Amino acid sequence: MPSLRRCAAALSLLLLAGAAGTPTLETAAAAEPASAGSSGIGDAYFPRDGNGGYDVTHYDIHDTYRLRSGDLTGRTTVTATATQDLASLSLDLMLTPDAVRVNGAPATFAKSGRHELVVTPATPVASGAPLVVEVRYHGTPRLLGWGGERPFLATPGEAMATNQPHIAPWWFPVDDHPQDKALYDITVAVARGHQVVSNGTLVGHRTSGAWTSWHWRETSPMASYLAFFAAGRFRIQSGTSYGVPWTVAVSKAFDRSTQDQQLRLLRRSPGIVHWLETQFGPYPFDSTGGVVTSLFTGFALENQTRPTYPFLGVGHQAHSVVVHELAHQWFGDQVSVRRWRDIWLNEGFATWAEWRFDEAHGGPSAWRRLQREYASHPAGDPFWRLRIADPGPARLFDQPVYDRGGMALQALRHRIGTRAFLTVLRTWVQRHADAAHGTGTVEELEALAAQVSGQDLGGFFTAWLHTGARPAATAANGLR
Repeated sequence: MPSLRRCAAALSLLLLAGAAGTPTLETAAAAEPASAGSSGIGDAYFPRDGNGGYDVTHYDIHDTYRLRSGDLTGRTTVTATATQDLASLSLDLMLTPDAVRVNGAPATFAKSGRHELVVTPATPVASGAPLVVEVRYHGTPRLLGWGGERPFLATPGEAMATNQPHIAPWWFPVDDHPQDKALYDITVAVARGHQVVSNGTLVGHRTSGAWTSWHWRETSPMASYLAFFAAGRFRIQSGTSYGVPWTVAVSKAFDRSTQDQQLRLLRRSPGIVHWLETQFGPYPFDSTGGVVTSLFTGFALENQTRPTYPFLGVGHQAHSVVVHELAHQWFGDQVSVRRWRDIWLNEGFATWAEWRFDEAHGGPSAWRRLQREYASHPAGDPFWRLRIADPGPARLFDQPVYDRGGMALQALRHRIGTRAFLTVLRTWVQRHADAAHGTGTVEELEALAAQVSGQDLGGFFTAWLHTGARPAATAANGLR
C-alpha cells in the first residue's frame, strides 16, 4: 500500500491535470464507449437465439389475435437490467415492429434480417441500470418462417403459439433462450365468445365491445419457449387437488363425447403431479393442468404449468404422454437446458418417468423395459449411432434421444442403486432450481451422479451418452 504522502501528491497532480484540460481518471472512465449487445447468447446449435448485454426479469405481453385472418397486433414491455454499457441491443422478433421506447423515451429501431430487432436508445444505458423496452408490433405469425421453421399453428377457428425450440418471437419480442428466464404477464384479446388459455393462473378476463381480453400470470421464472397461448372455443374446467390449483381445457371442435373423454384424462394431471412429487420433490409451480387442441400438432409440449397436447385418445399410451409432459415440469421447466445440446436432460428424464410410473402402478419394471429395449436393437442398428449428449440441431427430437435417454437413466439406477439414483434426481432439481437461471448441463449431471454414488462413472456415461455405438452388456454399464 503506498504512503499517504505519495497518494496526496498523486491526487494533486491529477487535479492540476484536470484543470489544464488533460483527462482525469474519472473523465477517462466516463469516456469508455458503450457498445452493442450481441445478437446471440452463445448457443452453438442456434447462434442467433437469445441476446447479450441484458438480463430480463419480466415480460408484460398485450396481444390482440384475430382468429379468422390470423393477424396479430401487440405491445410488450420487457423489463430487464443492463449487464454492460449498452449503446444498442437486440431482441428476437419475427413480427414487424411499429414503435419502440426505451426507459420511456422514443428509440430508433430496425430489423436485421427476419429474426432480429436492433434497438438504439436515445441515451446509452449503463451497466447495472434498469432497462425497460416497450415494443409495438404486428404481423401474421402463421405465415412467418425462419431457419426452416413455421412454428405458429393456426386455423380460422383455433390457434396455438406452442412449439420447441422456437415460438416466442412469432408473438412477442424476447430474449429467446432458456438461459434468460423471466416472469410473465400474458394478456391476449380475441373475439367475444372465444377463450384464451396460457401459463400460470388466470388473473381475469374482461369483455369490451367485440373483444374479450384474457390475462394469465406466471410467477415462477420461465424459459421463453415454454410461454404459450391457445385461442379458440374451449371447455375449461378448474379446481384444486392435493393442494394444487389446476385448469384444463379441451377444444370444442371435438364432439361432446370426445370432449368429456379428454377432460377426464386431463383431470388426472393433479394426481400424476402428486405421485411425481414422491420421486422428484415438491411440485415447483403454483398451478397445473393441460390443454387439448384440435390442431394437428404432431407433438405434445411441456409448457410450464400447462402442457399442450394434440388429441390424446384413451388408454395407456395417452396416459403415458401426460406423465411424460408433467415430468418435464421438473426436468425441462424448473431446471432447463443451458445449451440446446443438453436436450437429453429433458427428454431422457421424462421418458424414464413414464417407465417408473408404470413400474409403480402394476406395469412392467423399468429394468424389464431397459432389457427389452436393449435386446430389440442389435449392435448394427442405426438406433445406436446418435450421440445423445450432442445430437445436433437437426436431431434434437429424434427417437433415440427419448428411448436411449430413458435407458441410460435406468442403467444408471441399476449401476448405483435406486436410493442413490433418486438422491441424484432430487439433488439435481434442488441445486439447479436454486441457481440464478435454473439451468444445467449434461456434464454437471454426470459430476453429480459420481459425487452422490462415490463411483467413477466416466466410462458409463461415455458408453451411454457420448458414443455412437451400443453399450457393452456389462455390470459397469448397468446391464448386468
